[in-house]
Amino acid sequence: MGYLRFIWTAAIVIVMFVGSLPILLITWLISLINSKASDAITMCVIRVTFSVVLWFAGTRVHVTGRENVPNDRAVLYVANHRSFFDVLCTYKEFVNTTLYIAKKEFSNVPIFSWWIRMVHGQFLDRDNIKQGMQIILKAIEFAKQGISVCIYPEGTRNKTEEDILPFHEGSFKIAQKSGCPIIPVTMYNMSACFENHFPQITREDVFLHFGEPIYIDEIPDDKKKHIGAYTREIMIEKYQELKKQHEELNAK
Repeated sequence: MGYLRFIWTAAIVIVMFVGSLPILLITWLISLINSKASDAITMCVIRVTFSVVLWFAGTRVHVTGRENVPNDRAVLYVANHRSFFDVLCTYKEFVNTTLYIAKKEFSNVPIFSWWIRMVHGQFLDRDNIKQGMQIILKAIEFAKQGISVCIYPEGTRNKTEEDILPFHEGSFKIAQKSGCPIIPVTMYNMSACFENHFPQITREDVFLHFGEPIYIDEIPDDKKKHIGAYTREIMIEKYQELKKQHEELNAK
């Protein structure tokens, strides 16, 4: 069943993205006239597409903490990262326009990368420090304009036994320089959908929590110096709570 689910999920991804090409063209033309309207259409298309893909994959997403996300300003979403499903599950829950900072390899994926670029997505070469700084500066400007940013500060997918890898502090400058709040996004059991038994896809319950906003100006000075480590501590605690929720659900 896992192999069959992989096949039909892959098929629906291809069909939906290829079928979206006319919408992509129309959205691009709209962006030349009204960027906000284009952003709204793009976000809607991506959310619907990802929701359909998750349904075909049999992924049941348990979301908590939506009320913690301000809807009147940009935020910096900080998420842990174990699976390709992380992007699907988070993006379908974002309300406002949100750009991802993704690894450069995704920039070569046809159609998917085009849609991500339509919401100002940035593709990072982790071996190019200068380019990394340029992307952070771009993200700061987008945040100042009211466009939220999502980052995976572990720097790569976590394939270890450690709950959450240490965070790279540099990407937190987006919040420090723009003044936007940090929203910790903690996810659990995502890799059970696919990576743990590649290439099969199995029906899974996954958990996603939007934490309370972290306003850098309101935290102690000693925490400001290591805001990444401070945010990670909060997320590790929530990760353990989500793990317990998953165990309790399985026990029923």
